[in-house]
Amino acid sequence: MTTFPNSPRLLKAGIVLVDPDNGTPLRIITLQYNPETLSRSLQPQAVKEGGDRSEATRLTGPPVETFKFDAEIDATDQLEFPDQNPVAVQVGIQPQLSALETIVYPSSEQLLTNNRNADQGMLEILPMIAPLPLFVWSKKRVVPVRITDFSITEEAFDTSLNPIRAKVSLGLRVLSVTDLGFNKAGSLFMTYQQNKEQMAGLARGALSLMGLGGIS
Repeated sequence: MTTFPNSPRLLKAGIVLVDPDNGTPLRIITLQYNPETLSRSLQPQAVKEGGDRSEATRLTGPPVETFKFDAEIDATDQLEFPDQNPVAVQVGIQPQLSALETIVYPSSEQLLTNNRNADQGMLEILPMIAPLPLFVWSKKRVVPVRITDFSITEEAFDTSLNPIRAKVSLGLRVLSVTDLGFNKAGSLFMTYQQNKEQMAGLARGALSLMGLGGIS
């Protein structure tokens, strides 16, 4: 595929797994193709209905925001040049799928450690700590998330039944300071919200466009 030499460089969306304590990147997962659509929903966190009327405009925290998108993964172009892409020839797109799938798995080392602790009679086995996923969609939208929905549709296979084309559907819930506090991870959300506030400041409106001369 040819491109114009002066065409702008297309940024890629993706997920970065970071250490939840210090923010150090542990794994970078770049989507092969940017999704064509990104669905978002925001559920306001307001004071419950039926309370004091003076509380009607109060918010208890940031809204619960979710993202949904479909990501396409395809090894067709790579298989056209097998000498340059031996991994795709050998296992298809399984590495890319596994990189996404293992986000929602505890590590095998953690599972084995917990099993050893249980065998040694430890009364309490703590839940396993996983890396923190950051959803990256441009420089202005880098936000900590939790994966809530994950499905894979494998659409084509090679002669060894390795998947060579698939669609991954992801649902993500934004983790705000309500979830993370104001530590290193929470600061990532605050930057995300502050970027929204800056963008909102660039929007302009006028009462005259609504047929109003004023509010009284």
